[in-house]
Amino acid sequence: MGSFSIWHWLIVLVIVMLVFGTKKLRNIGADLGGAVRGFKDGIRDGGGKAAEGAAGGQGADAQISAKTVEGEVKAKSETRA
Repeated sequence: MGSFSIWHWLIVLVIVMLVFGTKKLRNIGADLGGAVRGFKDGIRDGGGKAAEGAAGGQGADAQISAKTVEGEVKAKSETRA
């Protein structure tokens, strides 16, 4: 029961092609390839930005970005020690 033979995999492939169709499988492959490519580009760009930040941000074009978190207090809770 370890691994399947090549005939098992061919039968599974034929069933998948019948269910989804070749065009849809091609589109899924293209989408997956684009996602992997975007992920690799994001990792590459993120690594460069982290190296710039580690240098101390000593550039004329250094920007400080702040994020504001907005919320609403619904109930006041008190904790006593």
